[in-house]
Amino acid sequence: MSEARHGPRERMVFSAAQLIRRDGVAATGMREVAAHAGAPRGSLQHYFPGGKEQLVNEAVGWAGRYAGKRIARFLAGLQEPTPSGLFAAMVAQWTDEYAAHGFATGCPVAAATVDCASAGGSTREAVAAAFTTWRTPLAEALAGMGVPEARAESLATLMISTLEGAILMARAEQDVRPLTTAVRELGPLLDAAVARDR
Repeated sequence: MSEARHGPRERMVFSAAQLIRRDGVAATGMREVAAHAGAPRGSLQHYFPGGKEQLVNEAVGWAGRYAGKRIARFLAGLQEPTPSGLFAAMVAQWTDEYAAHGFATGCPVAAATVDCASAGGSTREAVAAAFTTWRTPLAEALAGMGVPEARAESLATLMISTLEGAILMARAEQDVRPLTTAVRELGPLLDAAVARDR
């Protein structure tokens, strides 16, 4: 997302997602979001009359759409698309980030879930919708590779939940080993789900 191509509203949504993935929802303040986005503080109320809750919900929605769109990019980068190759590409995004920048950030959708799911309300709904927005194209990609549709959504759920758990463990341990282990152990199971009569 290029700062030059987007207006202050889009920059603030993007900045909120970046700060949430680093600091969590509770520690992400509206002033910090405006400063990170290079937007006037007065514009927050104009663009987000629902306050922080609206901004968080939109940031989570953005993150879900981003993750969902990445599925097609990952597939395009695979010479021979397989479920295990797709999962490895999803994980590589994180191992590459952690190798280059350290373990300071995680998934903004997961961070919002941890901070807000027990409270219910609109943010919990936004988080659930973000996971659906991510899971749907992943399940479609698996079905396109020959995984029976009856299993594709279940395996998409397994892939996302495994990735999210491995991200948390990698951050806690300051080591990418949970991520690389997930790829090694889950890959054969994913590939075994492809229908043999393709």
